[in-house]
Amino acid sequence: MIQSMTGYGKAVVNYKDKKINVEVRSLNSKTLDLSTRMAPVYREKEMEVRQLLSKSLVRGKVDFSIWVEKDADADAAPINGALINNYYNQIKTISANTGVPEPNDWFALLLRMPDVMARNDQEVLGDEEWAVTLSAIEAAVASLVDFRKQEGEALSRKFEEKLDNIARLMSDIEPYEKSRVEKIRTRIVEGLSAIPEVDYDKNRLEQELIYYIEKLDISEEKQRLANHLKYFRETMAESEAQGKKLGFIAQEMGREINTTGSKSNQAEMQNIVVMMKDELEQIKEQVLNVL
Repeated sequence: MIQSMTGYGKAVVNYKDKKINVEVRSLNSKTLDLSTRMAPVYREKEMEVRQLLSKSLVRGKVDFSIWVEKDADADAAPINGALINNYYNQIKTISANTGVPEPNDWFALLLRMPDVMARNDQEVLGDEEWAVTLSAIEAAVASLVDFRKQEGEALSRKFEEKLDNIARLMSDIEPYEKSRVEKIRTRIVEGLSAIPEVDYDKNRLEQELIYYIEKLDISEEKQRLANHLKYFRETMAESEAQGKKLGFIAQEMGREINTTGSKSNQAEMQNIVVMMKDELEQIKEQVLNVL
């Protein structure tokens, strides 16, 4: 069954004081166009994440994000009391030596000094935390794939409808195809009869008429189009990604429909060909979304 390239997946897990959020979005693209935004602590795992996404998603414009929310109490930057005391003593000494008055609001000044409220600890990614995070990534990807499958089912129904319409329209051509032989004969004979004192060889006329009809015959186009319709359905049922193949088949369907149109010498047939082209155009538009 086909899958759409459009999808969305999200997963959230908790680890100690952290809430780890993973989000994956995808849109249609000719190739895999992958962009990642990762919290600093997870950047060392970016290549591993890219490999996982490439294997699971195959194709599409994919945006991957992972970010962390922390408890307010745990996330508050500590105030460096020793450093504040150091700054305080230095400023008092400079004030005494230079005669510059001491500040009125010591607290506001000291809190603005460099590194007073800076977080100096370097966060390290442990194996346990990464295992939890990896499970969230896999869950988000699985959710996106499920989304793609649901969209793919909708696309399949749409394709089946359009393929049935094209097959029906092609069969609608048959009555006009059969009647036009006699119409062509009548038109040629009437044209010859309108020319006075013209004698013509009826056997030669039949030969020319057969040649003319053969040039307008669309039997081969009908057969090839029926084969393409069947192949399109069979390809949709394949388990592997088949969006590009479906695109190629749709192009071949278009060739047969265009050739049929060029051989259609009746307004009714040409109108039917226009409707077939409209159905095929809708298929081509939706094929761009198929994985």
